[in-house]
Amino acid sequence: MSTDRPPSTAAAALDSLLSPKDPGQIPLPPRDSIAGSDYNVVLEDDARFSTIPLSESSDRASVISLKSEVLVNDLANKLERRTTISAQSTTRAVSQRHFAHKKSVSSVTPSDLTRGNILARLGPQKAFDESDLDALRVVGSGQQRLHEEFVRLHNERRAEAAKDEGDSIDWDFWGAVISDYQGYAAENPEKLARAIEKGIPHTLRGMMWQLMTASKDSELENTYLALLKGSSSHEKSITRDLGRTFPHHEFFTNGQGIGQENLFNVLKAYSLYDPQVGYCQGLPFVVAVLLLNMPDEQAFCLLVRLMYSYDLRGHFLPEMPKLQLRLFQFDRLVEELLPVLHVHFLRQGVKSSMFCSQWFLTLFSYRFPLEIVFRIYDTCLASGIESIFAFSLALLQKNEDTLLSMKFDEILVFLKQRVFERYKVGPAEQQAEQLTSQPKYRVDDLVQDAISLKITPFMLDAYAHEYHDLVKKREAHAIEVDNLRNANRALTARV
Repeated sequence: MSTDRPPSTAAAALDSLLSPKDPGQIPLPPRDSIAGSDYNVVLEDDARFSTIPLSESSDRASVISLKSEVLVNDLANKLERRTTISAQSTTRAVSQRHFAHKKSVSSVTPSDLTRGNILARLGPQKAFDESDLDALRVVGSGQQRLHEEFVRLHNERRAEAAKDEGDSIDWDFWGAVISDYQGYAAENPEKLARAIEKGIPHTLRGMMWQLMTASKDSELENTYLALLKGSSSHEKSITRDLGRTFPHHEFFTNGQGIGQENLFNVLKAYSLYDPQVGYCQGLPFVVAVLLLNMPDEQAFCLLVRLMYSYDLRGHFLPEMPKLQLRLFQFDRLVEELLPVLHVHFLRQGVKSSMFCSQWFLTLFSYRFPLEIVFRIYDTCLASGIESIFAFSLALLQKNEDTLLSMKFDEILVFLKQRVFERYKVGPAEQQAEQLTSQPKYRVDDLVQDAISLKITPFMLDAYAHEYHDLVKKREAHAIEVDNLRNANRALTARV
């Protein structure tokens, strides 16, 4: 169903890199804790897209564009050295420095819906205010301070980065990106897209995630610190789930350690910040991935951005409306792109909610290797949450022959625990000096498989309309049944 389109301009390539907009918040009553999900999602106690291409080459179709004019506000007003965890290995912690910077605010002009602009439909951005002009005056000095701090990081971390990442970091390139992200993205969109596609260096990942999402907000950080003084009705449920979150990762293994303490704090603060969502099982895994790359107050700000601007909030609201929609869209994509596997799933009674809800709720962080999870986050933050469709379909497509030979129980176990093993690097493929007890994966292959799938915004829109029509029919039928039931009661009462 994809359509051909001519090579896009540099501005179009930037579209998938710019910050998304905040959707309007729909007020809902506060919810009770639902650690065991409303949508029957079970996370066991054990160890564990629409394709929105990052690059804009002419042989890749269906790019979701977001034309925007970016107004950078208070960038790099406050720089502070922080310590975070290196996820190069799950067996050791490496001290790393991350630096805070003030929030970048984007004023976004939505493009026509006929172009399939998914991110533009996330909701209207706050109107530009004249007071923002004052903030713009400090951009130059703020960016300079961030660049100076980056240079210091470069010098201090050069030796360790050379050891851990084979000196593969292009410090000049990433320094130019971090010192002026929006400016660099506007001038070199294709180069930046290719770099993100290849993976952000772990040393710089936390900083880049915040720049890509414009999540840094000093006021929101102060709100977080204030919320920590409060008490949440979900604290018992949060505490119970802490031990399930990356139980074999050093950062979270010690029950009294900083990892679990920060995880508890962010989850508690968010349950107070957003009482309509409160706390839901699956959130700890999303937060934990953020905490592995940045301090807790920055992780809280990025979580808020994910929930409201990237539309992840609908996965955790009562009735989980966005999760149900995306599972329906996923089913239709499987039917369209993998028809043989779709029929096999139907015959075996396998539903997407039995395995894919886990992937979507945790953004693949439950049971998936961290090196894969981080690259999925890179793509989702750069291109939009709809990227999860491509990664899900790529995994199914890669394992289609295996799945077709399995029965119901085998399929579910495979999809929950072993679906990523097809990308594992065998001992024969590793160089002698790279042989370790930790398995390695061909993550680049997974990313390429995902972005090569031709899933268009038009397809997702069409499936969304189908879903909403079904919901309307279902609601109309329910009303009709209620009316008949009430009429029957009335007649019975007369008799």
